[in-house]
Amino acid sequence: MNKAIPMGATRINQRLKHFPRRHLLLASTIAVSIMGLMALLPSGDVEARRNEIPMSIDAFQPQEATSELTSTVTTPGSSPFVSNQNSNQSETAIKKEVEQDAEAKALAKAAYDLEQKLGKWHNVTIKSGDNLSVLFNSQGLNASVVYQVANTPKYGETLASIRPGESLEFRINQEGTLTQLRYVKSRLESIFFNREDDGYQAELVTLSPEIHPTYASGTIESSLFLASQKAGLSQNLTMELAGIFGWDIDFVQDIRSGDSFNLLYEEKYLEGEKLGDGDILVASFTNHGQTYTAIRYTDSNGDTDYYTPDGKSMKKAFLRTPVDFTRISSRFNPNRLHPVFKTKRPHRGVDYAAPMNTPIKAAGDGRVQFSGWQNGFGNVVFIQHPNNVVTVYAHANKLAGLKKGQKVRQGQTIAYVGKTGWATGPHLHYEFRVNGVHRNPVTVKLPDAAPIAKSEMANFRKKSKLMIARLEKHRETLLATQ
Repeated sequence: MNKAIPMGATRINQRLKHFPRRHLLLASTIAVSIMGLMALLPSGDVEARRNEIPMSIDAFQPQEATSELTSTVTTPGSSPFVSNQNSNQSETAIKKEVEQDAEAKALAKAAYDLEQKLGKWHNVTIKSGDNLSVLFNSQGLNASVVYQVANTPKYGETLASIRPGESLEFRINQEGTLTQLRYVKSRLESIFFNREDDGYQAELVTLSPEIHPTYASGTIESSLFLASQKAGLSQNLTMELAGIFGWDIDFVQDIRSGDSFNLLYEEKYLEGEKLGDGDILVASFTNHGQTYTAIRYTDSNGDTDYYTPDGKSMKKAFLRTPVDFTRISSRFNPNRLHPVFKTKRPHRGVDYAAPMNTPIKAAGDGRVQFSGWQNGFGNVVFIQHPNNVVTVYAHANKLAGLKKGQKVRQGQTIAYVGKTGWATGPHLHYEFRVNGVHRNPVTVKLPDAAPIAKSEMANFRKKSKLMIARLEKHRETLLATQ
């Protein structure tokens, strides 16, 4: 009797009988391989999750989310500790942000508390005609406060010379007490007053500007002022340039078309804003084909002047003309007919016509021999100089208040042009006397000023060489770009 066999099993066994044994082994091997590969490959759901993971972690992400991500995201070949390092960096950034926020809040609170205690600042710009009493009264402060501040040790007296354009900054608390005051003389200089138990104390506050060396050059076509303006120089720098070379070049009569200049000068900046010009550091001027060069130098005593490259002073011991004049109205003439008395009287000086109150400058260093009124001369100043030289400045409208024996420096204002005494119009009558003998101020040979001291020469030569090289380099660079 045959054993019963299920139908399905019978069909399988029957089919397998038709295949050779080696074929069955090959099929089995392929099937196992395919199943292994399927086990290794990720499913579609897993791949989607990996793509959704952000690759950059926000420093302000919650710590739980950060921890989860760092445990999941790694890149082939990278260290498993990199994600932990990013987590530490995020924690540091968060901590730093919290500390900065706390510091900002603390500063804001301190500023608020200070404002409540001392009051708010209020700025007042000084105008023409203002004085301390008027300005303090406008802030509700009485005369006793003015007196206290004006008598502050050392700096209180500076408030007596406030000028239009300057400013006062008041800080007044809720009780109406002036707690602090700032006298702003310029962007770089101010005086700070602070109220204390025994009155006010003051200190000078100065800021140092940034110094930028700047190069400029120009060629004269009609006048120095037009050429310097085209080169970007201010009027003050132009006057300084003319003053440096004024002993060698007459900028009224000697300037010719084609003359040229080059210079390095300072520009002053504060917080990116230009405040103004500083000093000319080195300059050259070519006049009638001859080039003059001047270097600014400060010696070990703190004295500053301009010198030629070989150490000679650019100055003469005397100014040729001690006033900015419009014309010579009367020259040195022993046989001149006097304009007032109409008689033949020697004119032992030179008359420089100039506008009323034009400053009159000392022609050289010396001491005041006389300053006051003399018949004929009107308001007059006599200055005694070394080597028995005396200079005379007559017909001034007003004097600078100099006293007999007082020392004056070359270029110092000693009086102002007028027409006092025997004068028919505003002018300076200028005399130059050597050993009591009148000499023609226009033609007299003027001695040179003192050169660089021997002890300074080595240092000066080093600086001179450097400054001239810098000036030449800028000039060549400019020429190359033209």
